[in-house]
Amino acid sequence: MRSPAGDALTSIVLPAFELNGEFLAAAKGIAEPAGLSPAWWQVLGATLEEPLAVAEIARRVGLGLARQSVQRTADILVDKGWAEYLDNPKHRRAKLLGPTPDGRATLTKLRAQQHAWADAVGNEVGADEIRRIQEGMMKIIAASRRYRGDKDS
Repeated sequence: MRSPAGDALTSIVLPAFELNGEFLAAAKGIAEPAGLSPAWWQVLGATLEEPLAVAEIARRVGLGLARQSVQRTADILVDKGWAEYLDNPKHRRAKLLGPTPDGRATLTKLRAQQHAWADAVGNEVGADEIRRIQEGMMKIIAASRRYRGDKDS
């Protein structure tokens, strides 16, 4: 038998998966009209502030994406003209991925739609409630990582 706290945690697992599915559906609805998939948007968006190596993108995205899947996505983005590989002064073989002007323009187009979605959903739920949820989520993530012995926790 689980403890009451274990029961409470277990009770949010399926809703958390459902929320993830809802976020992905919303991302799909925002990204696809611009020709991007949610994964392409995620990888391209990670490079907006600075060009990054594929391995760094995989770490930063933090959603369990393998470096190989990020590499495949990066190659697609380059093929489509939304990103380009740049020399990496820190590593000869690990190129950096950065957005092209077309990639930046595409991300800018998506920004207004993402803001409209975030504002509508956020205003309906309320900023204080969302902050409480985020705080609780971060505590659960940290506790789970400690339990698993994750060195990044």
